[in-house]
Amino acid sequence: MADILTPALGESVTEATIAKWTKKVGDAVKKDELLVELETDKVSLEVVSPADGVLGAINAAEGDTVVPGTVLGAVTEGAAGAKPAAAPKAEAKSAPDAALAAAAPAAAASNIDIMVPVMGESVAEGSMGKWLKKTGDAVKKDELLVEIETDKVAVEVSAPADGVLTIAADEGATVTPNQKIGSISGSGSAAAAPAAAAPAPAAAPANTGSAQVAKNEALSPAVQRVVAENNLDPKTIAATGPKGNITKADAIAAIGQAAPAPAAAAPSAPRAVGPREERVKMTRLRQTIARRLKESQNTAAQLTTFNEVDMTNVMALRTQYKDVFEKRHGVKLGFMSFFTKAVVAALHEIPAVNAEIDGTDIIYKNHYDIGVAVGTDKGLVVPVLRDADTLTLAGIEKGIGALGKAARDGDLTMDQMQGGTFTITNGGTYGSLMSTPILNAPQSGILGMHNIVQRPMAINGEVKIRPMMYLALSYDHRIVDGKEAVTFLVRIKELLEDPQRALLDL
Repeated sequence: MADILTPALGESVTEATIAKWTKKVGDAVKKDELLVELETDKVSLEVVSPADGVLGAINAAEGDTVVPGTVLGAVTEGAAGAKPAAAPKAEAKSAPDAALAAAAPAAAASNIDIMVPVMGESVAEGSMGKWLKKTGDAVKKDELLVEIETDKVAVEVSAPADGVLTIAADEGATVTPNQKIGSISGSGSAAAAPAAAAPAPAAAPANTGSAQVAKNEALSPAVQRVVAENNLDPKTIAATGPKGNITKADAIAAIGQAAPAPAAAAPSAPRAVGPREERVKMTRLRQTIARRLKESQNTAAQLTTFNEVDMTNVMALRTQYKDVFEKRHGVKLGFMSFFTKAVVAALHEIPAVNAEIDGTDIIYKNHYDIGVAVGTDKGLVVPVLRDADTLTLAGIEKGIGALGKAARDGDLTMDQMQGGTFTITNGGTYGSLMSTPILNAPQSGILGMHNIVQRPMAINGEVKIRPMMYLALSYDHRIVDGKEAVTFLVRIKELLEDPQRALLDL
C-alpha cells in the first residue's frame, strides 16, 4: 500500500482545496499518472500516483481543505495496474490504408512529439489557445503552432521539425509541463506532398481582412482578429515580436496608418451588425488578476493618501540633459527613474512601507525591489526591478525599459515577476488625473503616478501656471500608520520638487 500525500505547497502557502479526482476507488492506475488536482490561493498543483496498482482509498473528497503531508488516499500496489493489456492484433487494412502505409513507412517511424514546455516556477498548468494549424497541415520547423496561456504568462509552442501536424490537445484544454499535445510526422519532403497533391486553387477574390489572415497563418489568434476586423494587410505591419512576429500591439498601431478603404459601390447597402452580446471565457491571466485584486481588498486594511507635486524642476532638468544623457547611456531619460530614486529614498526613511505582514509577524525588507506595473494586450503585469537602490538613473531607465519590452512581447520569466517589495503604477500614461491604486499583495504600499496638468498655483503670493501631478499612496493600515504614510508621500514630493536632493542623497 502506497500513500498519496499532499505535497509542499510553496512558500507561505499553508493549505489547499481538493479540486478534482481523476480516478475513483477500484480504478487501475500507473505510476506518475495524474490522480488529483489541488488548488491554493496562488497556484494549482497536480498529485500523481506513487506506484502502479489500484486506487484503494480516497480519504479527502472534492472541496475538502488539506495541508502538506495529509494522506489523500492510497494505492494498492500490484500487477493489476502495472501491466498494460496486450496489444490487439493488427486489423486487416483497407486497400487505401494499406497503400498509404506502404507509401510512407519512414514518415510513420519518424514521429516527433510536441510537448508542453516548462512554464516557469510554480506554474503547474496552462490552457491551450487556438491552434494556428489543423491536423494534416504541413508545417515548417520553428513555425508557431499554438500559444499556451498560464495565470501569469503566455508560452509559444513551435514546430520541432518539418512535417505533418497531428493535434492531441484541443483549444481550451488544460495541460501540464511535458504533456504531449501533438506530433509531427514525416520530413520536409513528406510535408510538401499534401500540398503538391492539392488541386490548383481558383482565382483569388479581392483582398479582404480574412483573406490576408489566411495568407498569414503564423499570426497569433489575437493578431488575426485585429487584422480581420480592420482589413489590414499583415505584410505592411511592422513586426516587433521577439521572433520577428507581429504582436497585437503592432496590429493595433497599424490601424491608424492603414489607407482608407475605397468607397463602397453601393452606399445604401445595410451595415453588418454583430451580436448584441458576446460571452468570452476569461484568460487565466485575467482570472488571476481579478482574484488577487479582490483578495488584496479583502485582506489588507487599505487606505489612500494624496498629495501633489510640482514637476517644474524635474522637467527642466530632463529637458536640459536628455540629449546628452541618451547619447552617453543609449537610453532616454524619463520620469520613472526620478520617481524610483525618490521612492527608494523614502523607503529608507519609512521602512514600514517596505515591509509585509506574515501571520502575526512583520517582515522588514532590507532590499529594494521595485515592481513596475505594465499594461499589455493580455492584462496588467508587474515585473520587478531588482536592487533599485544600487542603480543609477541610467541603470533604472534601462532596467525598466527591458522589463516593459519583455512584458509586451510575452517574454517575462516567473523570476522577473516575483519578490517585489513596493510597486509604482503610472496611470498618467493613459491620461488618468487621480486614482486609488490597489495594493499588490503582500506588499504594504503602492504609489500611483498621474497625468501632468498645467494648473494655476499660488507661488510666493503670485498666481503662476505650473505642471502639476497628483500622487496617490495606497497603504496597508495594519502596518503603516497615517503619519508614516503622509510623511512618506511628502518625502517623495520634496525629492521630486528639488531633484538635486535625491542625486546628492540629502
